[in-house]
Amino acid sequence: MSLNISLPPELENRVRRHVESGLYSSASEVIREALRLFEAYQGVQAANLASLKADIAQGVADIEAGRVRELDMNEIKQRGRAALAARRPA
Repeated sequence: MSLNISLPPELENRVRRHVESGLYSSASEVIREALRLFEAYQGVQAANLASLKADIAQGVADIEAGRVRELDMNEIKQRGRAALAARRPA
């Protein structure tokens, strides 16, 4: 399959520089690699989104099941300070 595309001058120059660097033998190779990387990036984004949705669903389930309580920041700080003090040498 043959496909002609138009790129803005800056992107065209970047493709040319990649070919001139010797890393790629043609503009087509540069575009193919860019598309592979873009698709990999989209896969990572989709996995991250799925993970985030699962975490949110778990949080909602915890709320509905009553497995949550309000946080007392002062209590958390006190426990942290006590834990640090216990680890310090006498």
